[in-house]
Amino acid sequence: MADGQGEGQRELVHCTVEGGVATITLDSPANRNALSRQLVTELHAALDRAEQPDVRVVVLTHTAPSFCAGADLKERGAGAGSNGSGSNAPMANAMERLASCAAPTIAAVDGAVRAGGIGIMAACDLVVVNRRVNFAFTEVRIGVAPAMISVPILARCSWSKLAAPFLTGETFDADAARDMGLVTHVTDDVRATVTALVQGVLAGAPGAVAATKRVLRQAAPNMAEMQALSEALFGSAEAAEGMTAFIEKRPPSWAAVQQGLGG
Repeated sequence: MADGQGEGQRELVHCTVEGGVATITLDSPANRNALSRQLVTELHAALDRAEQPDVRVVVLTHTAPSFCAGADLKERGAGAGSNGSGSNAPMANAMERLASCAAPTIAAVDGAVRAGGIGIMAACDLVVVNRRVNFAFTEVRIGVAPAMISVPILARCSWSKLAAPFLTGETFDADAARDMGLVTHVTDDVRATVTALVQGVLAGAPGAVAATKRVLRQAAPNMAEMQALSEALFGSAEAAEGMTAFIEKRPPSWAAVQQGLGG
């Protein structure tokens, strides 16, 4: 941990599931939710729960003041990188899991984001940020490069729009992040925007939403593969229920179940 041994005595990542929504909260405010070994380990445990079949959407949020400060430099500087103990594999795997889990992932960002924290954020499908939030790729200023995080980030953004912030470490604001393609929503009320997005996801059929996420994540969809997927989905039980519900002017079964879960 970045600020002493005491931080290691408490849980740094929490996961709750309610009404099909898994909420994962980064809760290490003393070091601005830096990516310590403990935090990343607990993030994986939270993702284990979020990947269960009862979860239909995942929200990644945080305690104030920051979303994530990036790598825990005090931990790294104390020698955590020696003898292989500082492997970056857990961090790389966390980003891959956020991108590939069946349920859509939404980053709810109400505080500053730096370096590796931007990679965690960008790995999510939807990124909702407060318009007061700022960002920086600070890697070059400490003698490293934004290497692993470039994978989810370059999947979202043109390299030419990233060139200046990557090469200089300059700070940029939420509107610039949206212009890059790094975030999807800039808002004055992150909670309300995320709630609306969650309800929109829950209104869709679970299997269809998962298939749509896979389509979005493909670099270059193949027409033959997409035709086969379309035919399979139109022939599915979910589609039969959805079209019947439309004709009968009633909510489909998955929406009715969600209304019951939500109270």
